[in-house]
Amino acid sequence: MFLIAVVLIILGVIIYLKLDCDLFLLWNTRFGKQPDSLKGKVVWITGCSSGIGEGLAHEFASAGCRLILSARRENLLNQVKQKCIELSEGKLSQDDILVLPMDLLDFKSHKSHAETVMKYFKKIDILVNNAGRSQRSLIIDTSIDVDRQVMELDLLAPISVTKAILPHMIGQGHGHIVCTSSVAGKIAAPGSGSYTAAKHGIQGFFDTLRIELAPKNISVTMACPGPVFSDALIHAFTGEPEQKLNVPMEKSWGRMTARRCGYLMVVATVNKLHEVWITPCPELFYCYLFQYLPVLAKLLAVHLGQNRANKVKTGQHNLH
Repeated sequence: MFLIAVVLIILGVIIYLKLDCDLFLLWNTRFGKQPDSLKGKVVWITGCSSGIGEGLAHEFASAGCRLILSARRENLLNQVKQKCIELSEGKLSQDDILVLPMDLLDFKSHKSHAETVMKYFKKIDILVNNAGRSQRSLIIDTSIDVDRQVMELDLLAPISVTKAILPHMIGQGHGHIVCTSSVAGKIAAPGSGSYTAAKHGIQGFFDTLRIELAPKNISVTMACPGPVFSDALIHAFTGEPEQKLNVPMEKSWGRMTARRCGYLMVVATVNKLHEVWITPCPELFYCYLFQYLPVLAKLLAVHLGQNRANKVKTGQHNLH
């Protein structure tokens, strides 16, 4: 009964204050270290040609961080670079931002990319594993090839890039790994089974890594965003590998902006928070419910999740 009362109180606070992040992260936005404390740090961001990654690049640049920008689309990375220089207001020059195009599925190239980063900046303070791709289809309608591709991109690729850079972080005596997970890494998301599995996997792997690397002075932050305005639903996997969802988001959906998400993730990074939830209600409340009352939460999920599953079944894919 005590836990139920606490969760209900938290729900009241979330609704009253119209929060878009967990209470501990909110505290740090107001009373913790601010992004400017990261000035001069070297930050490598994957998947930053658009969406959350671009928002992260803008926020790190505003703080005066030197950047490595990675994604497949070099032309978009160059645009992000110029915007970052503008937002830095004189703190960064052209030489302070390295555009490093990469295909995350080319696992053999990760080590050489890490060496390129070290050769250019001589150190790496923060690695942000942000790249990934969403997925929308019921499990029964999803081919094993889609499951495999989602796992490779959303789970195995960030693990591989991290392993490529870890020896350098251990050698320099410090480092920080940040991962863009998802609310789907904390709770089940009907209609996104492959994506949910990958994000649950990334939570487990990097939570373990945090424990193993603590003696090496290397921190791990897991960020779990909810719905964010981006091109994610255009490129999302569906049931077959050759198919894309191709659904553009509409501003009327009221999703969080990528820049706001990026700011909250940078606050989590500078304060070295272990895990943060970045989303308004109802997803934020679900995170608390699943964290503190998992038995009740899973009972409710079986019933409430049917609505979401039915929407996916009928083609209504505009869901997180």
